[in-house]
Amino acid sequence: MPASLFAALPLLIALLAGAAVPFQAGSNAALGRLLGHPLWAAGVSLLVSLLMLVPALLLMRAPLPQVQQLAHAPWWAWFGGIAGVLYITAALVLTPRLGAAGFIVCVVAGQVLSSLLIDQFGLMGLPERPVNLLRLAGVGMIVLGMIAVQWGTAR
Repeated sequence: MPASLFAALPLLIALLAGAAVPFQAGSNAALGRLLGHPLWAAGVSLLVSLLMLVPALLLMRAPLPQVQQLAHAPWWAWFGGIAGVLYITAALVLTPRLGAAGFIVCVVAGQVLSSLLIDQFGLMGLPERPVNLLRLAGVGMIVLGMIAVQWGTAR
């Protein structure tokens, strides 16, 4: 595999993962309507995730977790599960109201804004990556894009 293609592979995988998110929001919204409440759909979605995860763990021959290490986890290590439920529930409730593009553009803007804070202060065990003018300009364009998408779909 050429070096440039190998370097682009993580970007392509991230792009494909991102492309799946609007479909997740739409399918979860449909599940919420079918099941009568968004939280039931969130539960089903998380169960399906678990059912997909177990074979992947077996296929990759992942070692058993060191459960005793959970006692040493920082308080914020549990936020991933909380954030997952918050995201799924918001997607269930808001995607029908905002549309797929409207919801996802807000999600992306929120992700970039919070990521900038995480980078700036090295939160959650990640290295510090200071905010600079170019990064702020990029984030500003994303926020302007969010506003344009919402304004373009206003009725």
